[in-house]
Amino acid sequence: MVRWIDNHCHIPPGADGDEWVDAARAAGVDQMVTVGVTVERSREAIAVAARHDGVFATVGVHPHDAKDGTDGIVELLDAPDVVAIGEAGLDYHYDHSPRDVQQAVFVEHIRMAHEHDLPLVIHTRDAWSDTFEILDREGTPRRTVFHCFTGGPDEAAAGVERGIMISVSGIVTFKNARELQDAVVATPLESLMVETDSPYLAPVPHRGKPNRPANVVHVGEAVAALKELPVPDVAAATSAAAIDFYGLS
Repeated sequence: MVRWIDNHCHIPPGADGDEWVDAARAAGVDQMVTVGVTVERSREAIAVAARHDGVFATVGVHPHDAKDGTDGIVELLDAPDVVAIGEAGLDYHYDHSPRDVQQAVFVEHIRMAHEHDLPLVIHTRDAWSDTFEILDREGTPRRTVFHCFTGGPDEAAAGVERGIMISVSGIVTFKNARELQDAVVATPLESLMVETDSPYLAPVPHRGKPNRPANVVHVGEAVAALKELPVPDVAAATSAAAIDFYGLS
């Protein structure tokens, strides 16, 4: 069986999360990174990682919740199985937090990543110019990823130029995602990772249903088809990239 890593998902605590992990393993997904989006959900991510070998956690505050601040995040960085900071960044599509607050909290996460030499997981939507401006001003952490990348070839190239990884979600399987698909074709394989962003954005053929880490297989297959590469090669390359990026064991 081809083996995969889902480098970005949101596994719920308790029995539901146990079922997700079991189903992922049966589908050939060996490792998963479950991602924090608030202080409380970062604690939950740590607890989920503690329940399962091969599941790791990140801690951070999503731009939607930037208005609530980051108090409590630094204290979680030394917890077992924490492998990154984020997701953090800018979301100008919904503006659930004021933009100046989003920017300030994004800067806090970048500085944490530098100080603790941890990877930074970035969420950016409709905010490319400010995202790159802040990264250039603060210095892009040496391990940075655009999760659930939704830009086109130009944004991908600008990220790769800065050493940023591009993480591809189930959106790549959508018929109307031509810009993203073009970006995948243009981006070097060694700069790509795959994710589900579960429970959101289920890929075809599961679109419209709750997403699960097991479905990262379909994301990887879509990437392989776009790049005209064998599926095992894409699985091996994206898994090696995730292992190196997060320092997984």
